[in-house]
Amino acid sequence: MNVPFLNLRLDHDPIREELRTVIDAVIDSSAFAGGKYVEKFEQEFAAFCGAKYCSGLGNGTDALWFALLALGVGPGDEVITVPSTFMATAEAISYCGATPVFVDIDDKTYTMDPARLKRAITPRTKAIIPVHLFGQMADMDPIMDIARRQELFVVEDACQAHDAEYKGRKAGTIGDVGCFSFYPGKNLGALGEAGAAITNSADLKQAIDTLRDHGQAKKYHHSMIGWNGRMDGIQGAALSIKLRHLAAWNQQRRTHAQRYDQLLAPLEEITLPVSAPDRSHVYHLYAVRVARRDELMAHLAQKGIACGIHYPIPVHLQAAYRHLGLPRGAFPVAERCANEFVSLPMFPSLLPAQIEYVAQETASWIQSKLAQA
Repeated sequence: MNVPFLNLRLDHDPIREELRTVIDAVIDSSAFAGGKYVEKFEQEFAAFCGAKYCSGLGNGTDALWFALLALGVGPGDEVITVPSTFMATAEAISYCGATPVFVDIDDKTYTMDPARLKRAITPRTKAIIPVHLFGQMADMDPIMDIARRQELFVVEDACQAHDAEYKGRKAGTIGDVGCFSFYPGKNLGALGEAGAAITNSADLKQAIDTLRDHGQAKKYHHSMIGWNGRMDGIQGAALSIKLRHLAAWNQQRRTHAQRYDQLLAPLEEITLPVSAPDRSHVYHLYAVRVARRDELMAHLAQKGIACGIHYPIPVHLQAAYRHLGLPRGAFPVAERCANEFVSLPMFPSLLPAQIEYVAQETASWIQSKLAQA
């Protein structure tokens, strides 16, 4: 049996005709760059999340970058985030001219550890970016309490957490701005690159909209130095179609995760993902932890099972951030997790038989290692 890590074609097949119809409509209207289909999606996604405003953007990196710029983050400022994330989180900080400052993660949820956050704040700190990793939101109440007491902005990196919840509130709606990626493999994925920022502030919405369109509030009147960060019409139209299915797709992911949990729970050598009781996990990734990770992946690959690693090198140890002078061992939880994470196949159309096969072969590998010990 072959089990792909992700099968976008299988996920798209049931809505293929809907997508073709709406793409034809975009072509007929020539609304290719921004326009009515992007505006429609912005309204729908804001309502879905429970936010007042949404800005459709070119990608999730633009969302993070423009959010920070709109909040006034710039040279000389520090922005606190975690080293266990995709590079874009730190890149957005750097491209504002600010400096990323890292705090370690919680060893169960793999999100920002609020207990470490306060110690990282300095007079130069301007904002905090908690990352909702793998589909689970960070512990937002203590993060927001610290931020408000210290008069700091909070930008939620919700690029992996579409429809995730924390105490009944959806990802992206607790901080000042919530940032999303619609990269094709995300829970809500475009047919190419796209992203969005949501907020309850009309001023922030206007600033982000201006930044995404070369700094112009109206054509050829540039009030600031901006960028080309617009969402295109085809992506907006496709995302409107796919948004209707997001809740059902996320429920399928939760069902798959529950089955993985049941099958893998007897294996003491595997650390399973934890869904905190006050949160609703959407399992963008089903990441387990295991020693000798590479050996397990090699075994699964031989059996036709594709896996992934998210992320093998924490941001502070990347060559691009060597200038920060942060040594190995600076963030032990993130570093340990980076050496142990294995992302097992996870997508809505994954079959129960495929999940059982993955669990069976994982158990087989563990038993073989125990026999050799």
